[in-house]
Amino acid sequence: MHPIVKPALRRGWRDLKTVQFGMTPAHAIVLGPMDTATGGFLDLLDGTRGLPLLRDEGRRMGLPDGQVDGLVERLTRSGLLEDSTGGGPAAVALRKKRDVLDRLRPDLASLSLVSCEPGGAIQRLAARRSLRVQVRGAGRVGVVLASLLAGAGVGEVEVRDVGCVEPWDVAPGGLPADSIGERREDAARRAVRRAAPDRPPRTSSKKTEKGKEQAAGGLSLVILTPRDGLAVHAPDPAAAETLIASGMPHLYAGVVEGTGVVGPLVLPGDTGCAGCLDQGRVDRDPTWPRLVAQWRSGQPRGVPACDLALAAAVAGLAAGHALAFLDGTSPSRAGVRWEASVPGFDWHAKPVWPHPACPCGAAEKAKGERASEDGGPHETMAEQQSYAARLSGTWRAHV
Repeated sequence: MHPIVKPALRRGWRDLKTVQFGMTPAHAIVLGPMDTATGGFLDLLDGTRGLPLLRDEGRRMGLPDGQVDGLVERLTRSGLLEDSTGGGPAAVALRKKRDVLDRLRPDLASLSLVSCEPGGAIQRLAARRSLRVQVRGAGRVGVVLASLLAGAGVGEVEVRDVGCVEPWDVAPGGLPADSIGERREDAARRAVRRAAPDRPPRTSSKKTEKGKEQAAGGLSLVILTPRDGLAVHAPDPAAAETLIASGMPHLYAGVVEGTGVVGPLVLPGDTGCAGCLDQGRVDRDPTWPRLVAQWRSGQPRGVPACDLALAAAVAGLAAGHALAFLDGTSPSRAGVRWEASVPGFDWHAKPVWPHPACPCGAAEKAKGERASEDGGPHETMAEQQSYAARLSGTWRAHV
């Protein structure tokens, strides 16, 4: 182990015996008591020395025997240490790609804030290179989102869509102006390639548990980013039937009129899906099916509204939720829709409860899970999100 105090956290002394690591409440940690000699030793934890050399340095500085090991153990327990040589074989391979790693260093530093174990951050970053995500929709939201995922190190990001690029599909970070008139999929593929720090690693085929042949880089997540805002405001349950049937996790994101939507992140059979969302709306508003039928049958008039800043915000939030899921950090966003409207851009969370009338089966499983825990129903939104987070953690292990 070559310990390094996480560079992402700035350090400051609160008083002569107390050190604060980090500035913001979300990640700051205060340690004490700590004498000035030990505080000076912290500068040596820069990832260039192993423990034997650090012990020698500690003795030269007058630190008592065992204090170096004690300090390293204390910092490790607090989640403040990284290991500049850890992370396993995939991390070692990534370190050899110096240009690629330099592109990803800000992401690595960010991951270190949510990964407690030394070497865990680069292990997660390296694991992204073996993942494959499919984005369905190459508009202002979809291509920007796909580019963000590729730029963050996801190995293969595939964008699916039909037709040719229109002038209103162009967006900073997405489709460029010189792609107007080209096939959307081709233009999106080039945009994603430009954003990626490296080419995706080769995949080989392997046998699944069911004995079927499949690529080793099989899909980990599908993100639905329709250019038609109706398809994200009122997603058609039939369009997601194959995703539900195959057990494929999927996330919705898009803009409808002046409202941005992210979610739900659907874990088939465990959290609320498009069918649950639809059934819940029918319960609250009996006229909902009539309205949706009219919206789907009518022809849109003119170019649909899609505020550029709102589209960028949706792409960013959706990319964040997707990466959290792919990294296995179990976001509490599963089964929740986040909405924000212009001009305020205030995000609001709306849970999508599993519905007993939906054939996805999430309601029945949720009922069983609640009954088997402590007998108390998950009635509040916070409890439902916590429950969904645990489910998301279980799902990540299967991806």
